[in-house]
Amino acid sequence: MMAEWKDCINDLKGVVLDICGVLYDSGEGGGVPIPGSVEAVKRIKASGLKLRFCTNETQATRDKFVAKLQRMGFDISVNEVFSPAPAACKILKDRGLRPHLLVYDEVVPEFADVDKSNPNCVVVGDAADNFSYKNVNEAFRVLIGLEKPVLISLGRGRYYKETDGLKLDVGIYMKALEYACDIEAEVVGKPAKMFFQSALADMGVEPHQAIMIGDDLVNDVGGAQQCGMKALQVRTGKYRPNDEKHPTVKADGYVNNLAEAVDGILKHLGE
Repeated sequence: MMAEWKDCINDLKGVVLDICGVLYDSGEGGGVPIPGSVEAVKRIKASGLKLRFCTNETQATRDKFVAKLQRMGFDISVNEVFSPAPAACKILKDRGLRPHLLVYDEVVPEFADVDKSNPNCVVVGDAADNFSYKNVNEAFRVLIGLEKPVLISLGRGRYYKETDGLKLDVGIYMKALEYACDIEAEVVGKPAKMFFQSALADMGVEPHQAIMIGDDLVNDVGGAQQCGMKALQVRTGKYRPNDEKHPTVKADGYVNNLAEAVDGILKHLGE
């Protein structure tokens, strides 16, 4: 464990984990756990630290996503997971917005209780193969036809890692719609402050008492730091060596994987 890490955990009461690229790599057959991560989650919980999961996963409902992780052996429950679709549904209802959905088929059920007639906004998520020209153009037409276009994006990632390699993420298509309509999207999910603050409030801890562990330097690490948290980047998932030379975002520490991060945290908590 590197010396500068100690400052991250002096008052540590809560841990926030990203999921994809930290706990497991997604892909065919549901994906595979990253070695040591199942046990690492168990060790955090056994330590008495509070734990929440913040994910930008939008290719399944939260219930189905958590069930998949449980089958992999993870000690995780639905109420510990913060994901963009449920948060977006609350925003839509609170503001009387009726979405045109450009999302993955498996996540559509999250929006079952939201009025989708005569859309007055667009919600875009990681739609994968649903990002056809036809579908993206249809979303563009909805937006451009509105007097005050509202685009809500479930995260803004550039890419993520699956077992067969890197895949373009929602942020690419969000930017295309922003550019076409000359608007700025409202991001629900990381790196939005409100997203991290919801997890912190649920744990009952202040930002300086929590640490984020993620594979995405900008959205996990940078987002958490802007919220007042410390943040570590794992060298798994979408991590690239150049991340450690980023001009504007620097993690409070870099670790090879979640297991190594938990080793370091628990060792120093015990000192």
